Amino acid sequence: MKTQKQRMFDGEPYDAHSKEMVDIRRQTKKLLHRLNVTEYYSENSQAILNELCPNSAKNIHFEPPFHCDYGDHIYAGDKVFINFGAVILDGAKVTIGARTMLAPGVHIYTAQHPLDADERDKWEDCKPVTIGERCWIGGHVTICPGVTIGDRCVIGAGSVVTRDIPADSLAVGNPARVIRKLNGTK
Repeated sequence: MKTQKQRMFDGEPYDAHSKEMVDIRRQTKKLLHRLNVTEYYSENSQAILNELCPNSAKNIHFEPPFHCDYGDHIYAGDKVFINFGAVILDGAKVTIGARTMLAPGVHIYTAQHPLDADERDKWEDCKPVTIGERCWIGGHVTICPGVTIGDRCVIGAGSVVTRDIPADSLAVGNPARVIRKLNGTK
């Protein structure tokens, strides 16, 4: 029988309020507390970040405070920059390509909840989010479950990304829509 965490990571309905899941998040919150109150740019802060996000490159950079659900579902590539106030709800895999930058207040969500209140009381599920390489995600952007943003995209500040954005695009608005192609593409 699968654990609730395995069900979650496999995109199946799971009980986020089970003891197993609460205990896992409690451990993550302890690491986050240490990370967010440690003097940044120290070996200690980098060691905590590496423990929190073991599937990410060792040279990612972030500005605290930083918040996530689990950490081990975040796969950030080389030289990823995450600015102040980022929130990554990583029930499913969150991939952030190399040299991508997240501005202050970016939120990335993988969790989904049923519309029916009785069902919502029992379960939720998650869909992965993928952000390509060399992207710039503007301040206070929200990225919704299941979205893929292609390489070299720019997402304008305050946008809400509800669907996939193709590579080399500038997307803005709520919901975000592509308003032009970048890097000389047509």
